[in-house]
Parts: sequence; structure tokens; C-alpha cells
Amino acid sequence: MTISSQDPAVAASLERELTREKDGLEMIPSENFVSEAVLEALGSVTTNKYAEGYPGKRYYGGCQFVDEIETLAIERAKLLFGAEHVNVQPLSGAPANLAAYSAVLKPGDTVLGMDLSHGGHLTHGHPVTFMAGIYTFIRYKTATDGSLDYDNLRAMALEHKPKLILVGYSAYSREIDYAKVKAIADEVGALTMADIAHIAGLIAGGEMINPVPLFDLVTTTTHKTLRGPRGGMIMCKAALAKAVDKAVFPGLQGGPHMNVIAAKAIAFGEALKPEFKEYARQIKLNAKVLEEELKKTGFRIMFGHTENHLLLIDVTGKGVTGKEAQLALDAAGITVNKNAIPDDPRGPMDPSGIRLGTPALTTRGMKEAEMRQIAVWIDRAITAHADPAALAAIHAEVTELARRFPIYQELNYQK
Repeated sequence: MTISSQDPAVAASLERELTREKDGLEMIPSENFVSEAVLEALGSVTTNKYAEGYPGKRYYGGCQFVDEIETLAIERAKLLFGAEHVNVQPLSGAPANLAAYSAVLKPGDTVLGMDLSHGGHLTHGHPVTFMAGIYTFIRYKTATDGSLDYDNLRAMALEHKPKLILVGYSAYSREIDYAKVKAIADEVGALTMADIAHIAGLIAGGEMINPVPLFDLVTTTTHKTLRGPRGGMIMCKAALAKAVDKAVFPGLQGGPHMNVIAAKAIAFGEALKPEFKEYARQIKLNAKVLEEELKKTGFRIMFGHTENHLLLIDVTGKGVTGKEAQLALDAAGITVNKNAIPDDPRGPMDPSGIRLGTPALTTRGMKEAEMRQIAVWIDRAITAHADPAALAAIHAEVTELARRFPIYQELNYQK
């Protein structure tokens, strides 16, 4: 590779990151391993091209071939999700959400969205975000059994008369009844929006309910379970197409990242293949086995159980905080993230829980047997969180397993 001769310092860091990914267990539910074809597209000549505007309506010349690529990405996304209109230009999930809001809302309009501590996302109305200063967010929570309380959601909608009802999450492990949400929205005259960033791959694979044909707006990232490059996407009804496109460009963004759009097109093509359905099915099987095994060792699973790819776990019963658990698992070669649990009494930088998931492990080919072993290591590592020697021993076992499921075998940044 040219990097090694031109910039050895960067090459060395890239090589260390490659080793970390190869020799550890990536369990952050928002992370995954893209195909080598997606990696190639991200480093392709399309990174050189400015293409402000949309296919056939650019502000720059020389866009005929990137027009082909963006059109391909759009058509594949439409086919994958049954969408009437797709915008593949959002740079990530948060910009996609902001663009979706600005397409249909005016400053001061009310949005009903999920509370961050109950599994929602920062962009769903948390007070620290930019959009919370523009729109009025009313945040709902889950019921005591971990489900969404649709009667309470309806009562809140009747009380606050939102312009938009938003569902979706970043740390919630249950399915959503989109038809019930749509009925509530219709009753109060609200638009509907779903943020499916975490579960887009499971929806594309037929393993979770698809809100795209039903809802007005659906946003997603293109990585996570969808296993594409880091980016965003907005799907909407045809009636909102002009408003959405205008909100993305020129409303909030300039030139799209055409190398990322090329990688999105490839990832969508991969997700249209039959084997992707098996991949999505195995993600859920792996998550369920992991849940069952962790429950046996005394961990408390938030929201009762998982119906998707992730688990939110209260670790305080093991005598540790979320931060301590994350650090211990890092030392054992298992990557998770600390995360708040519903109505967490602790702060966000050292909360009571951890969030973990199975997409990246499943990409490597791991199945139920590996999940059972990983659950044992998670319990051992958290129990031995203050014992560096014990954590190092677990790390050695983890590396041995990881190397049985290799990734990027030909990739080497030191050549």
C-alpha cells in the first residue's frame, strides 16, 4: 500500500486498528464489518468528484458517471425497502434526522419522540441538541414491562397535538407496532416518522416490521445492521420528495460524498441478495442466545428481552458501573459501550449499563455456540474487572476464537 511508504505513522495506526478488529470481538451494536467491495468504493476515484445537486440536475459538469452511481443507489434502496422516494445524500444519521425535521416542520412545532434514557437517540429531542432549540420535543417513555405504552402515547398525542410523531431508537430492544402509531397520528392529524438506523438491516432482511410503506418519513444510517458505509438516508412518500430533497441540499448540506454513495449502492446490492436474509435471521438468533445465557449468570436485561440485534444490560448488580464494565471488557478484547438504562440514577459518562449486540459477530460467521462462550467471557471479565491478569487471560482466549473467524485476510497497511 502507498500509505506505508508515504505516511508510516498513519499506516502503523491503521495496522493496529486492523489487528484490534481481527483479534477482538466487536459487540457495539451500531458497528459492523463492511465488505471489501464497500471498502474499495470508499477509496475510489469518486472521492475526487463534486456533485452538488441531484442526478440530472447538478451544479457542476462532469457528473454523468456519478449520476449513474447515485441513481443506482436510489433504485436499489427503493427496491430494498419499498420506498416511493429516497435521498441517499445525508452524511449520517443525525443530519438525516435534522433534514427530515426541517422538511416538514416550522420552528416551534411539536414533536413526540422517545426519551433518550429509554432507548431513544440524542436527535429525538434531547435538550443538549441543536434541534431541541428549534422544535418543541415532548419525550415519551417505555412501560414498566419494557414495551411501548400505546395508550399513553395516544394520551400524550391528544394532549400535546404534535405535528410529528417519531418512533425509533438507539438502545431499545423491542419491536414497534407502526400501525398503532400511525392510527394515533391520524387521529391527531400528525405526520409519522421512523428512525430505523439500528434495525434497517433486519428490516431489509425481512426479520422486523417495515414502516416505510406506512409512514410519511423514514430515516436510517447505512452502516450498523445494513452493513454499508457510514452515512445516512431518508425515505419518504412521493408527496414529500421535493421538501426532503430541498432540505438536504441546499438546505443543510453542500456537495454529497460520492465515494460514500458508491459504497451505499454496493451495500444495497449486497442486501438484495438471498444470503442477506439468512444473515439478518442469524443476528436475531445470536442475540436471543446471548440474552438467555447472560440472564443465567444474573444480569438484568432491560425492556425484558430482545426482539432485535441488541441488549441493554444493567451491570450494577455485579458491583460495577457501566464504565467499569466497558473498561474490563476492553481489556478482555470484547468491545461494548457504556450506556444509560431507563431513568438511570447515574450520569451519562459513568452510567449503570452497557449496550452490546451481535451484527459484527454474525458478519464473521459466529453462531449460537460462540454466543454461549462469549456470554461466559462477559460474566468472567466483569466479575474480574479489577484483576488485570485475569482479564489478560480472557483476552488470549478471545483472540483464539476471533482468529477462527477471519476478516480482511489480504488487507495489510504495513506493506
